[in-house]
Amino acid sequence: MAAVSLRSCRRGLSLMLRNAGVAAVPSQHLQADRRHKSTVQFASRPDLPKLAYRRVKGKSPGVVFLPGYGSNMNGRKAEALEEFCRSLGHSYLRFDYTGHGASEGELAEGTVGTWKKDVLFVLDELTEGPQILVGSSLGGWLMLLAAIARPEKTAALVGIASAADHFVTWFNSLPLETRKELEAKGEWSLPTKHTEEGVYKFSMDFLREAENHCVLQSPIPITCPVRLIHGLKDEDVPWHISMQVAERVLSPDVDIILRRNGQHRMSEKDDIKLMVYTIDDLIDKLTTMV
Repeated sequence: MAAVSLRSCRRGLSLMLRNAGVAAVPSQHLQADRRHKSTVQFASRPDLPKLAYRRVKGKSPGVVFLPGYGSNMNGRKAEALEEFCRSLGHSYLRFDYTGHGASEGELAEGTVGTWKKDVLFVLDELTEGPQILVGSSLGGWLMLLAAIARPEKTAALVGIASAADHFVTWFNSLPLETRKELEAKGEWSLPTKHTEEGVYKFSMDFLREAENHCVLQSPIPITCPVRLIHGLKDEDVPWHISMQVAERVLSPDVDIILRRNGQHRMSEKDDIKLMVYTIDDLIDKLTTMV
């Protein structure tokens, strides 16, 4: 079983306590980086929708950001990571899944398998060398699937409110009669605060396909360093999912960081600081390993 520790990020939290209110990246870097923001590009794939992405070239290990369901590559966390990676000279890639953001395709037609293929494509075609995968919500599930499929491309994982198996787990937690009614109806809704309607709507076909990609029923064959950040006030994805991930991955280097006031999106300034410092710590660890 993976060793799990609740710890303070080696440099991150100590700096945050010492320099409360100071941005994660020095202001002179941020001002320069905003002037040199990466441009949107499009990756063509035979018989598949084009994927929109932004890329910064740099040294290894690179960082790849995987957004959440219905989100895109222009969120606060994704933007902050580009500024951070540029300031250190490390490569960075952020992109939109099929049906998300500026990428082609329809969100309602996507599946977990569709978005897994998107992640594997960008890893294979748009990155060089080992990468630190940073997955937010659904992206936390997809980073696990990608790490299993491409261990040689995965240097480390950072999950933020990781939603491993979440669609399936939530549906299976419903009363039997409710599930039968939804199956007869052919669609179901997942409550959320992140849409005007207050729900995400899914077909039963989406759920059945997602079941093929569940990872929490058995040991997860991932051996790289894993960091899992989760807010205790997350009302969308329970924090204990990150605990389950930590218990099942085979890596001996697994840390869980729980934010007492953290919510699902983890996009407040101090949340982003913690994410950046966690990745900084991993880069230092990976580049000094003998």
